[in-house]
Amino acid sequence: MSHQQDRSRPSGSSTALSEAYDTALLDLDGVVYAGGEAIGHAVESLAEARAGGMHLAYVTNNALRTPDAVAEHLTELGVPAEPSDVITSAQAVARLVADQLPPGARVLAIGGEGLRVALRERGLVPVESADDDPAAVAQGYGGPDMAWGRFAEASYAIRRGLPWFASNTDLTIPGARGIAPGNGAAVEVVRIATGAEPQVAGKPLPPMHRETVLRTGAKRPIVVGDRLDTDIEGAFNGGVDSLLVLTGVTDAAQLLAAPPQHRPTYVDRDLRGLLTGQPEVTPAGEAYRCGGWTAAVRGDGLVLEGEGEALDGLRALCAAAWSFAGSGVCGLETGKALAGLGL
Repeated sequence: MSHQQDRSRPSGSSTALSEAYDTALLDLDGVVYAGGEAIGHAVESLAEARAGGMHLAYVTNNALRTPDAVAEHLTELGVPAEPSDVITSAQAVARLVADQLPPGARVLAIGGEGLRVALRERGLVPVESADDDPAAVAQGYGGPDMAWGRFAEASYAIRRGLPWFASNTDLTIPGARGIAPGNGAAVEVVRIATGAEPQVAGKPLPPMHRETVLRTGAKRPIVVGDRLDTDIEGAFNGGVDSLLVLTGVTDAAQLLAAPPQHRPTYVDRDLRGLLTGQPEVTPAGEAYRCGGWTAAVRGDGLVLEGEGEALDGLRALCAAAWSFAGSGVCGLETGKALAGLGL
């Protein structure tokens, strides 16, 4: 469970992941729910993993809601959770701010209630205006109805020389109607207006991993997420294994083009992947086999032959593409190889 993992192909597991790891560090948006509704098979899969003894922790870059609100929502969806099971980027950024400011310092909070609660938890005082004598600016996702004037308020304070902290820089966030702008898009607005660079706490950066480890005490964790540039890279930076589920932002073509730090240990369609082992991907000359499929690089494209479970075909294609790319990025034609898998 370290950077020594072979990044040239997905790994196999002879036992269910829920048995091989003691704690699942689960992303929320795009993994457990989307647009407030549970994703297919999530509730049943998490219940079975929990019943088998796996600790479930919910690790989200979304700083809008409080852990109490997130736990209540999960419980309403049929996923029983306590506030202590939820770790947010708001908590991570609040700790980052508190490490650099004295207790009782005022912080201009540009975001939702989750950010304000997290700042108070660390002994800081959230304020609403650049004229309220803040010592720093903390920015987190404020929801789709966040007023444009909040970005102006942040800009006024940052241009006065105040340090700027951001909960995360996810450019997008999945919802019931599709993909919407995330906190990273809002951070870009302030960056353009000020020319400044924030200190960022959320996935994939170390402050979020630190916060997660401190709050969960996980010994053998596995990160479960839908994003290569936050969840999977965060697992890579933290030296732990990861499971990518294809229920959110990342699609199969993006996975095939992933550089080493974005390559998950395992890949599955949804959270049912926690309850099963993972098939081995084996070399076969210059090709790779998984299940009934064989994948290889021919010319400037990927070729897939065989039949069987579509995910096995994708795993074989990952091995062929990643082996070809090495430490770079796959530049192969992938469309024809993926066409028959329905992914």
